[in-house]
Amino acid sequence: MKKIVLTGGGTAGHVTPNIALLPSLRENLFEISYIGSYKGIEKELIEAENIPYYGISSGKLRRYLDLKNLSDPFKVIKGLGQSLRLLRKIKPDIVFSKGGFVSVPVVLAAKLRHIPVIIHESDITPGLANKIAIPSARKVCCNFPETLKYLPKEKAVLTGSPIRRELLSGNPKNAISYCHFSQNKPVLLIIGGSTGSKVINDAIRVQLPSLLKKFQIIHLCGKGNLDNNLIHTEGYAQFEYISQQLKDMFALADIVISRAGANAICELLALHKPNILIPLSAAASRGDQILNAKSFEKQGFSYVIEEENLSADTLQTAIETVFSQKDSYIRAMTKSNQMDSIQTIIQMIEKELR
Repeated sequence: MKKIVLTGGGTAGHVTPNIALLPSLRENLFEISYIGSYKGIEKELIEAENIPYYGISSGKLRRYLDLKNLSDPFKVIKGLGQSLRLLRKIKPDIVFSKGGFVSVPVVLAAKLRHIPVIIHESDITPGLANKIAIPSARKVCCNFPETLKYLPKEKAVLTGSPIRRELLSGNPKNAISYCHFSQNKPVLLIIGGSTGSKVINDAIRVQLPSLLKKFQIIHLCGKGNLDNNLIHTEGYAQFEYISQQLKDMFALADIVISRAGANAICELLALHKPNILIPLSAAASRGDQILNAKSFEKQGFSYVIEEENLSADTLQTAIETVFSQKDSYIRAMTKSNQMDSIQTIIQMIEKELR
């Protein structure tokens, strides 16, 4: 049987595309293993898929001054040694990396063991982890045409992002029951990312009394961010994180408010969901989400509020605008040529094994 090691972690965005590949990999008779961090979100998500999971030491390579910059390189070196031993044990035919800092030692170890590597870069510009890993890869997949100019021409392949099949088969009635909603109000779904977003959570909750007059609200607020004072608020359902029920919540939602991580917005595009994007600010990131959001805004897929401009008033205006114009957003997304990224990637993996 063919063997593949998947890697990637740190955030759900570095894991969910790997999960999207699992059904097709199984159909193509691959034996699948996963290498991630000891306690990252990827561990819980992958173990739920009944995939053998191996944790390694993982350090973060920061662009700013931090005392951890002195110790984390040693964690990466330790992770490299662990990856070398794991790859010798698993004996994979190929490694597929979704990025994140935990993937760096795995990709470097694969190169040292002469195992072919394929990388997927979600954002318009490659992140630091993938920049380090790209020289060790045979091919680099990407989501946006704008990304091709940042990648080695002989390695770059425009694939789009793998979308989990189950997201396309949600049942809104299940979400109504799960959230204890009625059927007579439109639904607003807020997704702040796997760790949540304080600025988005605060803006939603400040505006909650006004929003609940017109909408029912599903709020995925991130781990540790539940507001106990709002637990029994009618028409408002808050959760730290949702996995199995997310497809039903997407099916029920009329509008989605989201960060602008590439995987998240590609899912919104595939589902044709009118959306408001609030990208992570440049002050707190390398600005990739801002570029992603601008690309989708330019194509007519999204309404964008920059984090610095987020307030109760700008949020209310955005929601009213998108809801009143939702048909035009849906038409724009419907006209987009959503590529069959899963099949493209599977074919690429098979080709590298010949």
